[in-house]
Amino acid sequence: MAYTVVWFKRDLRVHDHAPLAHAAAHGPVLCLYVLEPSLWAQPDSALQHYQFLRESLRDLAQQLRSCGARLQLAVGEAPEVLARLYALQPFARLVSHEETGNGATYARDLAVARWCRRQGVAWQEWPQHGVVRRLPSREQWHGLWQAHMQAPCLPPPLPASLRSVCLPWRDTWPAPETMGLSDAHDPPQRQRGGRAPGQQVLHDFLHARAAFYRGGISSPLTAPTACSRLSPYLALGCLGMREAMQATQQRQVQLKLQDAQQAAHVRQGLAAFMSRMHWHCHFIQKLESEPELEWRNLHRGYDGLREDDWNPAHFDALQAGRTGWPMVDACVAMLRETGWVNFRMRAMLVSVAAYPLWLHWRAVGLWLARQFLDYEPGIHWSQMQMQAGTTGINTTRVYNPIKQAQDHDPHGVFVRRWLPALRRVPDAWLFEPWRMPPEVQARCGVRVGQDIATPLVDLASATKAAKARLHALRNQEPIRAAKAAIVEKHGSRLLRRTAGRRQLPFTSPQQSLDF
Repeated sequence: MAYTVVWFKRDLRVHDHAPLAHAAAHGPVLCLYVLEPSLWAQPDSALQHYQFLRESLRDLAQQLRSCGARLQLAVGEAPEVLARLYALQPFARLVSHEETGNGATYARDLAVARWCRRQGVAWQEWPQHGVVRRLPSREQWHGLWQAHMQAPCLPPPLPASLRSVCLPWRDTWPAPETMGLSDAHDPPQRQRGGRAPGQQVLHDFLHARAAFYRGGISSPLTAPTACSRLSPYLALGCLGMREAMQATQQRQVQLKLQDAQQAAHVRQGLAAFMSRMHWHCHFIQKLESEPELEWRNLHRGYDGLREDDWNPAHFDALQAGRTGWPMVDACVAMLRETGWVNFRMRAMLVSVAAYPLWLHWRAVGLWLARQFLDYEPGIHWSQMQMQAGTTGINTTRVYNPIKQAQDHDPHGVFVRRWLPALRRVPDAWLFEPWRMPPEVQARCGVRVGQDIATPLVDLASATKAAKARLHALRNQEPIRAAKAAIVEKHGSRLLRRTAGRRQLPFTSPQQSLDF
């Protein structure tokens, strides 16, 4: 019997799923998810990703059952799983979405492609969210992205319409400890996986929370509700990017029919949100076009800037939330509890790591990838390098953790929530507790150096020295000369086209990813 294997990867839905729709139109389908031990042993994988995936697969299995199919789970490396299946039950074709993941998934896809060529199996892939494979020029990207987002979403298969094929063997879900996970912590307050929770979050944002998006996404106090919180569902494909974009556009149309004054602020928030969905794909396109940016400097002239000065004590303190700067340590505590913190605070964490602590972005990025439930490699590694100053094309952004606390947590609500030891510290000392006189420490029941760490370095002098080292390198003529090629390959054409206008249609990418 001729049938098609539909390989689900980071597209765990039946709505707007081109590979599934194509396969269903050509006969029986085997809906396959391959749980690959080598991917879960990677240093950017964590237990929270594993558990969110399991929840999302359960939801996908329910979606497929309503269409007449069963989700098949295979445990093993994808090329070996496909080879075993083909030997026992030959299939006519393999279909999937394109994936822009980490280096391990890229190598896996190359291995699957080699196996398909050897066996003469046709493997057809479809783009998923506006990222263009083998993009010849950035000049074409925005138009292609718009065309993809404006194309109609594909409906799910009709109930009981799929003719399902099963695996000729049965695998069970492995215990997490057997998968080599490098981080075995599952934040107790993280979001739960699956399309149904994702749809609820989308509906809640569009109909209740979008009014607070503009002006609410920078502070860690308001961001948990002002941000859309869709990022983990987009990262795993429980919701499609085009689906979310078009639902937002439809909501804007509905709001235009309502009272103008009441709906105007909501429409502004939705417009800002859509601009960030554009930047979402813009950054993933960078990794698609240059996979090496996951592990090496985008601008090779910055090689050696931090590599030889690695300070393990600084890194250990950062991971433990013991830097001594309350806003930083509170964000680390929130991450361990929820698997999420807003983009401004993420940028601050990377800035503190890269400048006063002078840590290389790669190890810090791997640690943060494990902390972020919504880890999306294309966005993550592009942002790590932007904040660390190694792209060579972006403005240096240094976030002072004391100023960030003063600006975004002026009354200390956030810091006191996540750092209980500081709850009795007066406002005057809260963001710089190391300056408290001994009698104030005694009165508050806080011992600086024990209950709260003493800062690892002097913030002002360490930051000044770091910026001087970076700018001394940046000002060298060979470094400046190499910038043009990077801009040509990765730079945004929208910012070029709109230079000099009073308003840009999209916000700055440095401040853009608070979904």
